[in-house]
Amino acid sequence: MQKPSIPKGTRDFSPAEMMRRHYIFDTIRRVFRLYGYAPLETPSMELLSTLLGKYGDEGDKLLFKVLNSGDYAAGLSDEEVRQASRISEKGLRYDLTVPFARYVVQHQSELTFPFKRYQIQPVWRADRPQKGRYREFYQCDVDVIGTRSLLCEVELVEIVAEVFRALGIRVVLKMNNRKILYGIAEAIGHADKMMEITVAIDKLDKIGLDNVRAELLERGLTPEAVERLQPILELSGTNDEKLKRLRTVLSASETGLAGISEMETVLGYVARLGVELPVELDLSLARGLNYYTGAIFEVKALDHAIGSISGGGRYDDLTGIFGMAGMSGVGISFGADRIYDVMSALGLFPEEVASSTQLLLVNLGPDEELASLRLLRSMRRAGIAAEIYPESAKMKKQLDYANRRSIPRVAIIGSRELAEGTVNIKDMCTGEQRQVRYDELLEKPALAFCAEVPVER
Repeated sequence: MQKPSIPKGTRDFSPAEMMRRHYIFDTIRRVFRLYGYAPLETPSMELLSTLLGKYGDEGDKLLFKVLNSGDYAAGLSDEEVRQASRISEKGLRYDLTVPFARYVVQHQSELTFPFKRYQIQPVWRADRPQKGRYREFYQCDVDVIGTRSLLCEVELVEIVAEVFRALGIRVVLKMNNRKILYGIAEAIGHADKMMEITVAIDKLDKIGLDNVRAELLERGLTPEAVERLQPILELSGTNDEKLKRLRTVLSASETGLAGISEMETVLGYVARLGVELPVELDLSLARGLNYYTGAIFEVKALDHAIGSISGGGRYDDLTGIFGMAGMSGVGISFGADRIYDVMSALGLFPEEVASSTQLLLVNLGPDEELASLRLLRSMRRAGIAAEIYPESAKMKKQLDYANRRSIPRVAIIGSRELAEGTVNIKDMCTGEQRQVRYDELLEKPALAFCAEVPVER
């Protein structure tokens, strides 16, 4: 008999885990809606022609390709099978940004620009599974497209601050600008190797400076260029001090100076608005994806060691790949799975999130059952998540069930309560019980959650 299992890099989620995950999704969704973004969904699969070439060579290697059909290879020669394009024209989406750009171009006549959308869906990457890195995971994206205004970058900083404040996670937002990176490439004499430089320095936190130097040399940079690059990446001081020194280093680069001006504008607004979020100019931040052209973002948790839990940036012509040039956009993606891991490690989930049911009505016999069912209808109509134990059973068994389900309150109607017209409300956390008039509870279900002096037990 085959032992049941799931592919590496994927996970099952229990009801308790799903309650916590939906707490994250609902919190993020609420903030997105607060800033005027509308929901959007795209298919799990995209044409490979849509995906390939958008994420760099390394990203293309991580695409999951989908066979045209289960028996499409039947009757083909080995050589024909080796020609992947013959048997695979589709792939699972790598991120939500490229499908979003495809959607914008495909539906441009139906949209009003600037177009603001959010998207909360899974993505897939054929990566090596490890702690904090999965093959299937959820992204929560928010993007605005159709404007080059830097107010959009400022708004994204505010969204980051609001989301993580609501979730209770202390974070730092690291920012850079791809124009600054291009200016650095120009300054060290290798503007032609902009992509090679960004891919390498994007790994600085993971592999260290020595390994980045070695990779840059392997990618064709001269030892002199690598030496000139190192002190730039190691610039220290406040954001203003770094930008001031960069203006001198990149004085001959028009593109680099434009990136510095953009950073000064965004950081200036953030400071004057008093956004409660530490924002750090990090010149080693590169975001290895090919389509970024301006500001880039990355969020790190301060109290738990894990990779970035959010990231994004400005892309000036992603839609141009699909035939709609000059449509600039900017967005940021929240990694729900890593956020979940951080909140679990730090114990940040509210206790009430552990259960989908707020009140359990016990079942002690036919007459008691009918009274409980009437009360159950009243609870649900009042918006209180409630259920009744489905069969008459010993009290201990029903209370054990409530404990295992982390249900915070139990309503008890026994023969004595039925005769007296009362209901016993038991707090499963403290063990305290109190009596409430049955008719009053029927009219005002919230009384089941009001704190009153407990009656003698």
